Amino acid sequence: MATDTWHEVGNVRSSVHRGCERRLLKRTIRTNKGGLRNGFDERCFRQHLKCFDEDDLEGILSDYAPGAVLFTSDGPLKGADAIRPLFQAMIAEFGKPGATFSMKQQSIEGDYAYILWTAETADNVYEMATDTFVVRDGKIVAQSFTGKITPKG
Repeated sequence: MATDTWHEVGNVRSSVHRGCERRLLKRTIRTNKGGLRNGFDERCFRQHLKCFDEDDLEGILSDYAPGAVLFTSDGPLKGADAIRPLFQAMIAEFGKPGATFSMKQQSIEGDYAYILWTAETADNVYEMATDTFVVRDGKIVAQSFTGKITPKG
């Protein structure tokens, strides 16, 4: 079965201000009118990135299906209650002045999406980080996150 694959590659998308990142995400997430690409619901994917960009914790959590699993290097987090503390910490960290974010790659293949990114916050340097998403029926059912994260100071 042939599937549609697309990629966004390059390091020209950097920002030093969160407002710039917001424009970055709107520009880099492309979608067709229906929001579907070979069965993948890009609206959910785009909404998830937008909610993170806008520090919308409840919006982020609403993107997950009941029982969704987020795999991290510290182990799996199952369900919104388990996922909440991770995003509370990420929103707090990326909300500090001077945070930068650069989307290096985005790919969609069937029901899966993958992003590769780098960032720097007041607390950490994200030399490389990746997220992989599985979206079904408009909700994230599984996600993985990992990265090379170096604390500052």
